[in-house]
Amino acid sequence: MEANGGDKMSHQDFGHKSLLQSDDLYQYILETSVYPREPESMKELREVTAKHPWSVMATSADGGQFLNMLLKLINAKNTMEIGVYTGYSLLAAALAIPHDGKILAMDINREDYELGLPVIEKAGVAHKIEFKEGPALPVLDEMLKDEKNYGSLDFIFVDADKNNYINYHKRLIDLVKIGGVIGYDNTLWGGSVAAPPDAPLKKYIMDSRDFVLELNKALAADPRIEICMLPIGDGVTLCRRIK
Repeated sequence: MEANGGDKMSHQDFGHKSLLQSDDLYQYILETSVYPREPESMKELREVTAKHPWSVMATSADGGQFLNMLLKLINAKNTMEIGVYTGYSLLAAALAIPHDGKILAMDINREDYELGLPVIEKAGVAHKIEFKEGPALPVLDEMLKDEKNYGSLDFIFVDADKNNYINYHKRLIDLVKIGGVIGYDNTLWGGSVAAPPDAPLKKYIMDSRDFVLELNKALAADPRIEICMLPIGDGVTLCRRIK
């Protein structure tokens, strides 16, 4: 999750990173299903990230568990992640793909990535990751100049600037293979997508809400994909390319 502009996010803004109405129920999920099975390296990185002032941007523990399971289910090998932060979701993916699997990971902030890198290295999966610092769109445009990159990716996870989600989708749909999956994070945007237009929302929520709504509408109408919007974390929409 990333904020736009100068507004800072707090844990209170998005509650416990889940849209479940009951804190007790969410805690039950974590304590019963997530934490007992969380790899030690992911626990360590989650705890490192919790000390960061922008820790609310991190993928939730249940979201990490979901991504790890999903990549195993689809036998993903060649993947991409746009928006890395300290790398919790990246580590979840790296642990899931085979030893010779690859993740092209992009973020505008290398410093945050390097905060989690020692944990990723200790987990023995750093060799699977190619990190590129900077905006993702120029990298995607360069990839699309080479026909061998078309349909080359099994899975793509997008958790970067919401204002460019549509622009990402226009490019990623050609890079993911038929049968492959694109996952867009924060597609419920703190529940704001269902709020009245005049609802009193924080500025950074308002600044990106229309872009998230635009993406959700576009994905629902895109005949090239099948979609499933899940209330995990702040909302994850899975898109399976079918043509």
